[in-house]
Amino acid sequence: MNLQSKNRRKAEFNMSSMTDLVFLLLIFFMLTSTLVAPNALKILLPKNTGQTLAPQSVSVSIDRALQIYYGNQKVDERGLEAALSQLSGSQPGATLVLNADKMVPIEKVVTVMGMANRLNLKMILATEPTE
Repeated sequence: MNLQSKNRRKAEFNMSSMTDLVFLLLIFFMLTSTLVAPNALKILLPKNTGQTLAPQSVSVSIDRALQIYYGNQKVDERGLEAALSQLSGSQPGATLVLNADKMVPIEKVVTVMGMANRLNLKMILATEPTE
């Protein structure tokens, strides 16, 4: 008497469909990541509807002619750094509001932001409200 079953099922897992899905996802993410080009965007300085409320210690302005004003006084970059250093010494954690014209190169704005960062000042970039 033969009691063994002739229809044996094999307990195997086929990984080929799983690897196909993984490769398709990999190709999808590789293609979509190359479509994003952050350096190719031409932007104007932002307009914002929200407001940041902070005690305004001092304002720094950069006009279209790249002249820097500390409050209402015209200064050069060395004079600005000396004034900000004096501010950070007298008021630790002071807030600096930067008003820059739309046409000011970003390098000039980053220079002032770097000064504030080195002196541990809080920084706010002022924007125009949208209409």
